[in-house]
Amino acid sequence: MRKYITIASFILLVLSCSKQEKYKPTYESLKQYKIPEWFKDAKFGIFIHWGVYAVPAHISEWYPRNMYKKGGTVYAWHREKYGPQKEFGYKDFIPMFKAEKWNPRDWVNLFKKAGAKYVVPVAEHHDGFAMYNSSLTKWNTVNMGPHRDVIGELAAETRRQGLYYGVSSHYAWNWEYYTFDDEFDTVDPENSGLYGTPHPPKTPESKEFLNLWYARTKEIIDRYSPDLLYFDFGFNKDTFEQRRIKLCAYYYNQAEKEHKEVVLTYKNDAFPDGTAVLDIERGRLKNIRKPAWQTDTSVGIRSWGYIPDEWYKPVNNLIDMFVDIVSKNGNLLLNVNPKADGTIPQETQNILLQMGEWLKLNGESIYGSRPWLIYGEGPTKMVESKRFTANDNTKYCAQDIRFTTRDANLYAIALGWPGKILTIKSVKPSGNAEITLLGYNKKLAWEYDKNSGLIIHLPQELQQEEKRPGKYAYVFKTQLDKIEYAK
Repeated sequence: MRKYITIASFILLVLSCSKQEKYKPTYESLKQYKIPEWFKDAKFGIFIHWGVYAVPAHISEWYPRNMYKKGGTVYAWHREKYGPQKEFGYKDFIPMFKAEKWNPRDWVNLFKKAGAKYVVPVAEHHDGFAMYNSSLTKWNTVNMGPHRDVIGELAAETRRQGLYYGVSSHYAWNWEYYTFDDEFDTVDPENSGLYGTPHPPKTPESKEFLNLWYARTKEIIDRYSPDLLYFDFGFNKDTFEQRRIKLCAYYYNQAEKEHKEVVLTYKNDAFPDGTAVLDIERGRLKNIRKPAWQTDTSVGIRSWGYIPDEWYKPVNNLIDMFVDIVSKNGNLLLNVNPKADGTIPQETQNILLQMGEWLKLNGESIYGSRPWLIYGEGPTKMVESKRFTANDNTKYCAQDIRFTTRDANLYAIALGWPGKILTIKSVKPSGNAEITLLGYNKKLAWEYDKNSGLIIHLPQELQQEEKRPGKYAYVFKTQLDKIEYAK
């Protein structure tokens, strides 16, 4: 009898615990969520696209899909270099993905020098190869390739160095990623754990696949307890809705149990406002968005993963874009592109180090900042785009100003060197306001004209580029209680 009482007590305990969970798998319940202050303060994170696709390193990280597209250039290139896709498929690149020079400490050291506050590697891309120690698929980096738990090792090092750690999942689109054809190795049942179960194009996801997606993502949460969970576009589909809501509730409840605050990002309309954090891929917003949000883009224009002939973005463009995003209450998640051996291209390192130098001088206007009444002013206009656009390469000028606030200060950031004077139309200072330029230890002379606005005079010594504090964008600081918004 006592045995049955014990079992009953255990069942009651489990039921009692489940009832105490804060989040239920409904949108209404998920609206209890609050975006953590650490994310609002961080502003800058590093995204990492690293996987088997870094071995062929051709055109883009979508090589595994395109190599099976008959008639395409990647299909032909693969056949010429490696042979028919039946004999040498994507799976055959895995033993070549050795990561023999990979040192997570070197990576995180670089990311810290860049000024990043969080790190988000891709845990599994559309290709279906897990970069972590998975119990649900043999196709992972512990069993194959590097024979290391990439996500686990990087998590430990990132946290050891005091940064927040996230992971990204792109696995939802694995169902639609590959082409199944008798001329390919994708139809071999032995490879279904990587390529998926063969099915005709446009077939809706099977229940088995949807459950596997949920289980694999849950395993990532349970094993690595990420501070941020990023999702690519695949799980936006209606077929995922029930499971993505359930997964979100599970993630938030696990965070509650661990007494930590977490971020889950989504694209487009996968979640309603107030339930998670909006992420915009290679795009931006036109105005301030009250809930914090994020843009993710890459150091390169052509690919997210490593390719030897990448076109790298100028640092000036990246910093201007970054400042614009922050002025509108957003964060920048900047992607890097490691090689198959685990080293980061020198071009990428140079970009990160230059951004770090800018942030070392001007970081007080970025970290922990919040938007002002308006995001900025200036002649350059951008078209709002919420996905895949070249707008993150908008070219700004010195008359383009972006505003941020922190503590009791207003920061006006000129996206270029203004010359001898800087005119800001939106700011009206009081008579005893002090205006300084970050990195320059003297007060600046200024005057106010009701027609022109605030006119800041810049000393002759700063007209020589080598004598200016830093470069790219210049931050002017004054006290919030000494200014008014000149509408």
